[in-house]
Amino acid sequence: MNHNRPQVSAGREADAPANACDDSPELSIVIPCLNEAGTIATCIAKARRFLEQHRVAGEIIIADNGSNDGSADIARDLGVIVHAVATPGYGAALMGGFARASGRFIIFADGDDSYDFEHLMPFLARLREGDDFVIGDRFGGSIETGAMPFLHRYLGNPLLSSLGRLLYNTPINDFHCGLRGIRRDALARLKLRATGMEFASEMIVKAGFHKLKISQVPITLYADGRGHASHLRTWRDGWRHLRFLMIHSPRWLFFYPGLVTLFVGLCLLVWLLPGARAVGGLTLDVHTMLYGGVMTVVGLQLVSFALFSWLFTANAGLLPREDKLLGMVRTLSLERGILFGSLLGVAGLATSVYALLLWSDQSYGNLVPAQMMRLTIPAVTAMACGAQVVFTSFFLSVLRLGEY
Repeated sequence: MNHNRPQVSAGREADAPANACDDSPELSIVIPCLNEAGTIATCIAKARRFLEQHRVAGEIIIADNGSNDGSADIARDLGVIVHAVATPGYGAALMGGFARASGRFIIFADGDDSYDFEHLMPFLARLREGDDFVIGDRFGGSIETGAMPFLHRYLGNPLLSSLGRLLYNTPINDFHCGLRGIRRDALARLKLRATGMEFASEMIVKAGFHKLKISQVPITLYADGRGHASHLRTWRDGWRHLRFLMIHSPRWLFFYPGLVTLFVGLCLLVWLLPGARAVGGLTLDVHTMLYGGVMTVVGLQLVSFALFSWLFTANAGLLPREDKLLGMVRTLSLERGILFGSLLGVAGLATSVYALLLWSDQSYGNLVPAQMMRLTIPAVTAMACGAQVVFTSFFLSVLRLGEY
């Protein structure tokens, strides 16, 4: 298959090597490989032509992830570096290849001949100009007929990329493009961990966290030439990407939903406290009030989870330290939490005692349920929230043990 079609780039082509006086290669081209016997030779040949045509001091590394079809032998016979990676997975293969790379810059792409290794100069030029991370943009370039399944092209990739931009404020058009370039020193700062396909999302998310200088290059995606089914599993890998995006964003996973739930719950409680309310043809009473109480407790719990997540991930170095958020967490000292939670608990307990006195006035006989529940629901909600605040404060203190 002839893929010798020019790529579109907004960057200039800079042929002069950046480290002409350095014995180490300027560029490492890393190709993850799992049973790509039908295409690996083509990819190596194109990568080699690129290095020769542009006089780039480089190396080609095949990160073999357990191929049993002779792919590794083909690569060895062609004289390139073959690095065996025992841990299965796309991310694991790439991290193994990165560990073997010695170039100042690393450019990597799949070994199925869907990306053209002869046209890497737009990526290298951007890296030479000072960008830390360069990612291809298939949607800003072109996608050859049959190169991407319909579901991936019109639902999966656009949806997950849009979600990534929303959650992380990262203006990347194509979160899952497999053709990328990165400075090796910038790569070391990311501390990548994902072993599966979600590695693609992790790289972008952490590049944003670490304030890397990111750019995009429109490219063409070609139909792969592997002759067998793709390693990508639509629903499994889509879920892994979605899961990664969500759990690395406590702000959107816990904090914002918690604030909304807490606010709506409190509004329902306060609105229904004086008595039943008519809305259209409906009458909302203590039954709706009960839902408001539960929403208040759940909302407060979600906000607590957000605080736990921010502090834990920041202390573990998994996510960056956001000064405003961590400052808010640190204002919630154990003593303040105990005081505020205790006040809530006492308020709830006092309301419960008042309800008990009303019941005693009736000789502990039958009461109007709506009247009594209008007191007991806020009372129970306040006591539950008070306990939540107290124990949240203790757990935050446990997470902050290293600061003392």
